Amino acid sequence: MNSLPLTRDLVLIGGGHTHALVLRSWGMNPLPGVRVTVINPGPTAPYSGMLPGFVAGHYTRDELDIDLVKLARFAGARMINGYATGIDIAAKTITVAGRPPIAYDVAAVDVGITSAMPQLPGFTAHGVPAKPLGAFASRWDAFRNSAEEPQIAIIGGGVAGAELAMAMAHALRFKKPTVKLIDRSRVLMALGYKARQMMLAALTSAEVEIVENAEVTEIFAQGVVLRDGRTIRSDFTTGAAGAKPHDWIAETGLALHEGFITVDANLQSSTSDVFAVGDCAHLSHDPRPKAGVYAVREAPVLFDNLRAVLSGGALRPYKPQRDYLKLVSLGGKSALAEKFGTARQGPLLWKLKDYIDRKFMTQFDSLPVMEPPKLPRTTALGLKEALGDKPMCGGCGAKVGRAALQHVLVDQFGDDAATVQPGQVMSTDHLRALTLDPVFMTRIAAIHALGDIWAMGAAPQAATASLILPRMSAALQERTMSEIMTTAAAVFAQAGGKIIGGHSSLGAELTIGFTVTGLTKSPITLAGAKPGDKIILTKPIGSGTIMAAEMAGKAKGADVIACLELMVQDQAKASQILGEAHAMTDVTGFGLAGHLRGICDASGVGAALRLADIPVMQGAARLSEKGIRSTLYEDNRLGAGPIKGASFDLLFDPQTAGGLLAAVASRSAAGVLKALQKAGYQAAIIGEITQELAITTD
Repeated sequence: MNSLPLTRDLVLIGGGHTHALVLRSWGMNPLPGVRVTVINPGPTAPYSGMLPGFVAGHYTRDELDIDLVKLARFAGARMINGYATGIDIAAKTITVAGRPPIAYDVAAVDVGITSAMPQLPGFTAHGVPAKPLGAFASRWDAFRNSAEEPQIAIIGGGVAGAELAMAMAHALRFKKPTVKLIDRSRVLMALGYKARQMMLAALTSAEVEIVENAEVTEIFAQGVVLRDGRTIRSDFTTGAAGAKPHDWIAETGLALHEGFITVDANLQSSTSDVFAVGDCAHLSHDPRPKAGVYAVREAPVLFDNLRAVLSGGALRPYKPQRDYLKLVSLGGKSALAEKFGTARQGPLLWKLKDYIDRKFMTQFDSLPVMEPPKLPRTTALGLKEALGDKPMCGGCGAKVGRAALQHVLVDQFGDDAATVQPGQVMSTDHLRALTLDPVFMTRIAAIHALGDIWAMGAAPQAATASLILPRMSAALQERTMSEIMTTAAAVFAQAGGKIIGGHSSLGAELTIGFTVTGLTKSPITLAGAKPGDKIILTKPIGSGTIMAAEMAGKAKGADVIACLELMVQDQAKASQILGEAHAMTDVTGFGLAGHLRGICDASGVGAALRLADIPVMQGAARLSEKGIRSTLYEDNRLGAGPIKGASFDLLFDPQTAGGLLAAVASRSAAGVLKALQKAGYQAAIIGEITQELAITTD
């Protein structure tokens, strides 16, 4: 499957319920030749059905969230962490802040709605919209943990507002909360008579105060102001009134209904290559209220229709059900059910709701393991051992280890960059892709290649690019090359250098490399560390383990995104701050222990590390304790040589675009560290250089 060329781009804008289900289905049954991209502002997408339970404290944040990074990996899709801000239907591109436009052949929009009220004075500064759900959940989590005798105001007396009010009252019931539900007319008027009476009774039981026929005119830090002059005190003011489309949709040129994208029975917009689903869409053939149940039922139809339009097949219509079972949380573990005007309530209905919600989420937590192709019955000796028991890692995890290179390159060309002529250094680095997003991969590869120049205390001068693209059509080649070279030019320009050329070819997978030159009056080398010097590291370690776990579907999306963000943090300022270092290198493929061994060997010294002071990326220690390692781990462990004292696996973890490792005079180390931290680096003093020719740990 991977050997087939890519010919079409499918872009999913937003990680809503429909798209999450489509990604899962795509992983089970991909369409050969299609490159899938998902764009979402964050690594997770909260499930709306469990939000009231999360607010009430019945679910954790992990239970609430669909991990889109893990889901994208399963689907073979590139995950772009960012906000979509527009669609150019003429150019067939999507804009995302901070990166080149993303081209599409077919696109689908599932970005949900917002309950933000920018027209209400003070809401943007002091209010918390209930949607999008992710931002709301984070704000509520922080407030719930710190609040004492809280006062809460919910603007909007519909079912969603009432659910939130009761959930908040339940979560804070031991903190003497005051919860007020405010509506400009009467609350819960969308419900039938019996269901409304039950909900009103539940609100009363939860001690939620209902404020009706009250229009909010202003939000301030301590509460809200009503049109009649009354002031309601509030420490946490949220808006749950109605559904508002995202502003950028109005500028797309697509046909709209009250700001929502109009779609036909096939879920196609006014432009046949753009689909829309979920709350951001208006079903022109059979209008329905904004409800998650419709988004879930749209998923198989969208999946089939995307495959059809990408392969020249026939589309099928979506036929929404006339009514659906509405299950409403009542704060505690009790729920109300309503359908066709009939209503019931009680703990058994909560159990039903909990079962349905957990069943929905389980399908994303328990993704099927796709077995690798079986080997032929007869193979050359050593083939199974060479393949190993897991796929080869990307980035530095795919490089040759220090032990293998010890007598070939390290002993002959030990420093990070070679001196071409006095004042000029040069280095080259190439990386097998560890993310399918070519823009982010370019940033990582560029920062990684520049690391060798910064490690010598040099300023970048010029660079040439060397690219291997996966097999793809000419159109996709052009799109991908444009993304890569636009990004590379921006990274090197910011670093003070310039792209002056390059070479490209097609191959099995994406590989990006750069040959870089730099200028310096006095290169900082590996040789020069002195006993008593403090050892400073400018970035946390753990990227190899996190990315190995991501490939196996075992890493949290938030940890993966945080890891990638650290990789693209440049070391230009750090290199300047460390300009007086006695010795310096960057921590990359050989791991922290291997690169420290390089300084020690070249300088004729030893080192004493304080393991507790070594900064580690979030999630890396947990994954390491589970035995997850990069494929380069074992070679790095051997290449680092003996270590006296305690050790841990992350010392041998290959880093991609890792931090600078420097030996700094003891008298200036504290000042250097303070300057690094002020510049935004997670730097630390992790030990000191010793006279004993060994690496020891405490």
